Amino acid sequence: MDALSDLLQVVKLNGALFLEARFTAPWCVESHAGHSSSGVFAGTEHVVFFHVITKGRCRVRLSGGSDVLDLETGDLILMAHNDEHVLGSDLQLAPVDADPLARPAGPGGLLTMEHGGGGEETRLMCGFLSCNPQLSRPLLDALPRMLRIPLGDGPAAKWLLGLLQQGARENSAPGPGSGTMLAKLAELLFVEAMRRHIEALPPHQVGWLAGLRDRHVGRALAMLHEQPTGDWTVESLAGRVGLSRSALAQRFTELIGQPPMQYLKRWRLNLAAAALKNNGRKVAALAERYGYESEAAFNRAFKREFGLPPAAWRRARTGA
Repeated sequence: MDALSDLLQVVKLNGALFLEARFTAPWCVESHAGHSSSGVFAGTEHVVFFHVITKGRCRVRLSGGSDVLDLETGDLILMAHNDEHVLGSDLQLAPVDADPLARPAGPGGLLTMEHGGGGEETRLMCGFLSCNPQLSRPLLDALPRMLRIPLGDGPAAKWLLGLLQQGARENSAPGPGSGTMLAKLAELLFVEAMRRHIEALPPHQVGWLAGLRDRHVGRALAMLHEQPTGDWTVESLAGRVGLSRSALAQRFTELIGQPPMQYLKRWRLNLAAAALKNNGRKVAALAERYGYESEAAFNRAFKREFGLPPAAWRRARTGA
């Protein structure tokens, strides 16, 4: 399995297509993304929100922001950090709150939305991915607040848009397995968007996603994520990816911004934080599992990373 697939499997993204929208010019709406009052996102810790333009065109900017992106048929716009944003044919118009425009979905179907002045038509399908913010931290930190991904007009794009059209048909007449299909479509769109974004990065780009693109660093990242409790050293990791110790350390640090073992230490602490919140394991057991000689050493490292010792951090997030 490739590095991106390995890492996405570890961070456990789950999602769904949840809304089909039809707008006619002039129109302008404000989306509250994961803060929507529709109840779609109830119980999610972090939401990555996206729209796919299936027909027409529009413009988008973050609420309160000034940078504007132009979108057209086949574009995907990704909001990785739950930011409220404004979409429309004319962003100079006073935006209408999108939440009250949403019409309830039938069993297994999508919410629907229609709005506008009757002019040029734009159609969107909206989806989300819910994720654990600790497990997804490397990916989330690598993504900008607003990311446009042109899916293009090649065979792969036509296939994806065809699947979206099938999703729309499922919305009008939901059948057995409709919910599962819409969920898998959302995950498939996100993976394809990440692939295209990585391929489009400039040659000298640095960062976590650029590291995935590198043949050696990408393999090293995949192994660290797949076996985080392994007895890794830079030497053993370098041997597995086919580089010398010094070459891997230099390349990894240049791309990721920290040495391999420091990255592994932070990843283990994120895994420990997720375990503290989700399965109630004792702090001492987590300290041992993630390679600390004592609970006190684990407490110190955890506090440096998250600002609170493990027990206090868990209480703050669970209300226990």
